[in-house]
Amino acid sequence: MNKNELMTEWCLLQNQFDSYEKHSLYIKLVSIMVLLTTAISGVIGIPIIFILLVLWGQDAIWKTFQSRIEPRLLQIEKSIADDSNENACQFNTEYNKVSLGGIALIIEYARQSIRPTIAFPHVVLILFILLKLVY
Repeated sequence: MNKNELMTEWCLLQNQFDSYEKHSLYIKLVSIMVLLTTAISGVIGIPIIFILLVLWGQDAIWKTFQSRIEPRLLQIEKSIADDSNENACQFNTEYNKVSLGGIALIIEYARQSIRPTIAFPHVVLILFILLKLVY
């Protein structure tokens, strides 16, 4: 094992992991801007709920991508700590071992979407619109 190669891979993956977090925040901010824009313009309606649902789904997909990096990061950290013979640059090999497709992937997106840190702003925004439509 080359510890420097593992550390380089860890740095790259950790940077990407953090980047997904930032992009998830951007999606949430876009959702808030959509709501504010529609509330100011008085165009609150069912189509806006669908737009917010799409953004919520995109956030869940984005966080699913992020979650695929975490197991490899943890594996690299363990290998560095244990000074094991782990090979660097094995992200895709490890990912293919647990790769999901079809319905299983859609279920994974749905599971991500209901995590509190993902669902919180989206649910509040949609509830706000529903309350505005009712009252």
